[in-house]
Amino acid sequence: MATNSNNIFTGIAEQLPEELIECLFKRENITIERIVSKGHITPAGQWYDQAWDEWIIVLKGEAVLCYEQDTQLITLKTGDYLLIPTHTRHCVVLTATDTATIWLAVHIRNTP
Repeated sequence: MATNSNNIFTGIAEQLPEELIECLFKRENITIERIVSKGHITPAGQWYDQAWDEWIIVLKGEAVLCYEQDTQLITLKTGDYLLIPTHTRHCVVLTATDTATIWLAVHIRNTP
């Protein structure tokens, strides 16, 4: 059995023209991703609308999210986590520009 060890905080380019999304683990009903943002936000007028639950944690940095149904802003700082239920339309309105925001996202698909 191979044992490959990696570090969630390494391998991040200084300049990120686009948000970095890397799949770390995938099985039939679960996907775990590392997301690295540096000033990246959801384009104006667009909303994420996923057919699965998404649990996120900010491991480093800061981000602000907004749900379409509730215009209240949700600020997430290092260590904060949130469950975004299936089909909850949301967007990212701010991520830190001076440092990388590193997220861990767990996508949980319901099986019939």
